[in-house]
Amino acid sequence: MEFAASFWYDWRWFSRWFLLPLFLRTIVSMNTIRLVIFSLLFLLPVSASALSGNPAAQGEKFDEKRNDFIGYLLETQLPVYHFSGKEVDEKLAADAFQLYLKQLDFQKRFLLESDVEALRACVPRIPSDLDQGTLILPRKAAEMMKERISQAEKMVTDILAQPIAQTTPETLETDPEKLVYAKTLGELQDRWRRIVRGQVIGRFLDLEEEQAKEKNKKDQKTLWREAIEKVAKQNKNFFHRLKQNTLQDQYDNFYNALARAFDPHTNYLPPAAKEMFDISMSGSLEGIGAVLSEEDGFIKVKQIMPGSPSARQGHLQAGDTILQVAQGAEEPVDVTNMRLTDVVRLVRGPKGSEVRLTVKKADGTREMIPIIRDVVQIEETFVKSTVLNAPDGKKIGYILIPSFYHDDNRDGRDSGEDTHRELEKLKAEGVEGIVLDLRNNGGGLLFDAVAIVGLFIDQGPVVQVKNERGNEQVLRDDEAGTVYDGPLVVMVNKFSASASEIVAAALQDYGRAVIVGDGHTHGKGTVQTVIKDKNMDRLRPFYEQRFDDLGMIKVTTQKFYRINGNSTQYKGVEPDILLPGMFGYVKSGEKYLEYALPYDTISPASHEQWQLALPFDTLRRWSEERVARNKAFLTIKKEAGNAEKRSNETLITLTVDNMRAQKEAAERSKKKMGEYFRQFRTAEDGEDGPPLEENRDEWMKNVREDPYILEVKNILLDMIALEGKKAADTPGKNISGLPR
Repeated sequence: MEFAASFWYDWRWFSRWFLLPLFLRTIVSMNTIRLVIFSLLFLLPVSASALSGNPAAQGEKFDEKRNDFIGYLLETQLPVYHFSGKEVDEKLAADAFQLYLKQLDFQKRFLLESDVEALRACVPRIPSDLDQGTLILPRKAAEMMKERISQAEKMVTDILAQPIAQTTPETLETDPEKLVYAKTLGELQDRWRRIVRGQVIGRFLDLEEEQAKEKNKKDQKTLWREAIEKVAKQNKNFFHRLKQNTLQDQYDNFYNALARAFDPHTNYLPPAAKEMFDISMSGSLEGIGAVLSEEDGFIKVKQIMPGSPSARQGHLQAGDTILQVAQGAEEPVDVTNMRLTDVVRLVRGPKGSEVRLTVKKADGTREMIPIIRDVVQIEETFVKSTVLNAPDGKKIGYILIPSFYHDDNRDGRDSGEDTHRELEKLKAEGVEGIVLDLRNNGGGLLFDAVAIVGLFIDQGPVVQVKNERGNEQVLRDDEAGTVYDGPLVVMVNKFSASASEIVAAALQDYGRAVIVGDGHTHGKGTVQTVIKDKNMDRLRPFYEQRFDDLGMIKVTTQKFYRINGNSTQYKGVEPDILLPGMFGYVKSGEKYLEYALPYDTISPASHEQWQLALPFDTLRRWSEERVARNKAFLTIKKEAGNAEKRSNETLITLTVDNMRAQKEAAERSKKKMGEYFRQFRTAEDGEDGPPLEENRDEWMKNVREDPYILEVKNILLDMIALEGKKAADTPGKNISGLPR
């Protein structure tokens, strides 16, 4: 036994400092580098796609040795390769515990205060438990949750068996951050009573709205009874699925929390989530085209894939929280606290079938969104362009870059070459300015981002990269000359991330383009490397047992920096010209993520400024004057303010009248926004308006009606006028006939 123990620890030292470095240097030189870098520059926290393919099933038998090995990999290898140099010590264990606790019961609906303290007592021994293969926290949490879930299920059954008031004024706090854990089971039952009452009132209002469209009306008592029945069924399914969570799930959740304590983009993905990750990287997608993630017990939409059924339908948005999923007209299933893989199974389905998602918007309102599943057309994810005409005959080119893709399975197509091709087409059309739209672009391949910047500048540096050892590298555009050297505006928003930020930052630092947006970009300035499949198992050559699929480790190994030496990490890219944002109040971005790496700087890279200095002050002033008179932006500002107010009102009064008033206010806001944004419009018969991207004609119509694109076109016309020395202090008329 003594020899075995000694050999085990010697092997851990040997693998930490010799074998894994050798292995990682090997994979960097292999063809897999394309996949590695493609994945590492996307804005991809732990996520999964509601796409095709069956998630890898977790085995029913819990394998302690397999879990010991996974814990060992994380404990020994993350400190070696993570950019921060953090160690798995008691401080990091405490951070991991906080993340794990949110995963376990973020909404504070199950655990008591005493339960949390009992689990917290395990924190000091987490580092040694991982080292010795004796981790007990997930097992203890699994046993505790099993008991509390059964108790909560009985509470809900008893609550629904009693009369539920419609008018008694009491409140429900909907923001878990403002709640504390219940001290007693009595307090917990009162919390559940309020939750269930809110569910019943919400369902009643939905039935009431549906009833308005029916010829044969039901009385209020009947609707109330049906609402209670539906909530009872909904909760029965909810608890049934909760009880399907396995001990392996708890260990996987803790391992991921441990990884996330290093930074938000370092993750452990178990086999099912790893398969989802692979699907999201592939070129063949099926379902609704929404990338989902689990955050603190909620299922959230991380990204809407361009050209997908979700994008065409238009109502589902990044940041939405999915509360319920229904198969067509069937009764919806509550997915709160449900496993991500299970939610994805519910959302996916055959082409032509309907899924109905009940979502919570960022402003706190709820909406039921029907989506017809389909095969995502890959062509829709590619770069595309169109020409925007001005009344005076000028032409402005518009290029949309949905992501920075480079898939060898797509006949060699990549975003760099496609952007080049679209630029040549627009030049042949005689455009006098170009709009580059990077809004909602979550990133992609670094090399394509560099290539796209190179289309607009002469030779020079584009981005700098620093690894965990402090080594710095400058990535350059080495091709002389430009493809396009005319006026250029880049559109961004807070969902523009990673490679998008590289492009926007480089063009801004050169003074090559005017950056226009609604505040700041996401702020992801980190690079990840992945270890998965057989590569993980190769790390245990002296361990006798081989294991089933170990999942995948994604670790942050580098940060990238602008050529001016500043980091895009945390702060993102600040636009030169600000436009009112619909979601300015939403706390979205790296700086809102726990344990995000800090902002820092390095030395700037030598580069030459663009030959023509851009007149930012004048362009900004003229744009502000237009925006102040523009009805669309006035509406956006007003409704965004109303949405922010609703999002801050987390204490709901549980009466039918109050909740009905809130719902009606949200509908009025949606109607007002629909006057300027097609995705908010509803036809008179109640059906959704035309899909956003059903075909090119629909896409072009949407582009030409977008208030943001219209204003950016005006900014470009100002740039053209100023460059041509045609503008005086008071500019002429813009495309809408309003004075500039």
